[in-house]
Amino acid sequence: MIQMIGKMFSYPFIIHAFIVGILVSLCAALLGVSLVLKRFSMIGDGLSHVSFGALSVAVAFGWAPLPVSIPIVVLAAFFLLRITDNAKMKSDAAIAVLSSSSLAIGITVTALTTGMNTDVSSYMFGSILAMDTTDVIISVILSIIVLLLYFFCYNKIFAVTFDESFAQASGVSVNFYRMVIAVFTAVTIVLGMRMMGAMLISSLIIFPALTSMRMVKSFRGVVICSAVLSVLNFCIGLILSFLYATPTGASIVIINLIVFLIASVIQKIRGV
Repeated sequence: MIQMIGKMFSYPFIIHAFIVGILVSLCAALLGVSLVLKRFSMIGDGLSHVSFGALSVAVAFGWAPLPVSIPIVVLAAFFLLRITDNAKMKSDAAIAVLSSSSLAIGITVTALTTGMNTDVSSYMFGSILAMDTTDVIISVILSIIVLLLYFFCYNKIFAVTFDESFAQASGVSVNFYRMVIAVFTAVTIVLGMRMMGAMLISSLIIFPALTSMRMVKSFRGVVICSAVLSVLNFCIGLILSFLYATPTGASIVIINLIVFLIASVIQKIRGV
C-alpha cells in the first residue's frame, strides 16, 4: 500500500490533480456553507451544466476551454441571480431552465461537430489525465484569488448569509456580495470540472457543508470543518481511485457520502 502511494506521486498528472483538487475543494467548501444556508446550493449543479455547454462549444471550435467558459458561466451566475430576484420565477425553476438548456446546447453542438470525443467526455464525467500544465497554472491563480477575496470579504459574506435585511441596514451592499458569491461559485465550478465532471462537481459544494453542519454549530466552525473535510475527502478519494482504478470524481463523491452518513448517524445517536 505504502509503495503504491509512493509510486502514485511519481506521476506528474497526479501532482497536478492534487494541487488543483485541494484548491478547488477549499473554494467549493467555503462557498458551499453560504449557498447551503441560503437554500441556493443547486446553483452549483446549474452552473456546471452551463459550463459544460460553454466548454463543448469551445472544444468544437478549437478555442481554449477555460478562457471561453469562465466569462460565460460568470454571466450565467449574474443572470441567474437577476431572474430569481423576479417574483415571477423561483430559484429552483430558474436553475432547472438554465441547466437543461445549456446541457442541451452543449450536447447538440458536440453531436454536430466533433462528436463525443475524449475532451468532451472529460468535462462531462471528469478525468485527471485531461489536465495539462496550463490548466494547473490557471486553476492555481484563480483559486488563490477566490480564497483571498473570500477571507477579505468574510464578515460581509457572513452578514449576507444569515440576514440580508440586517446586512442592508448595516450598510452592506447585499446585491454586490450576492454577486461575489455567485462569481466565486462560477469560477470554482469551471476549475473543478476537468477533474470531477459536470455531473459531480456540485457535490463538492454541498456535501462538506452538510456534513459540517451535523458536527459543529457556529458559522466559523462550520466553515473551518467544511474546508478540512473537503480537502481530506478529496485526498482519500483520489488515492483510492488510483489504487483501485475507479473514476476519480465518483470516488471522491462516494467518500463524501460515507462521511456524511457517518456524521448523520453520530448526530442521531447524540440526539442533537
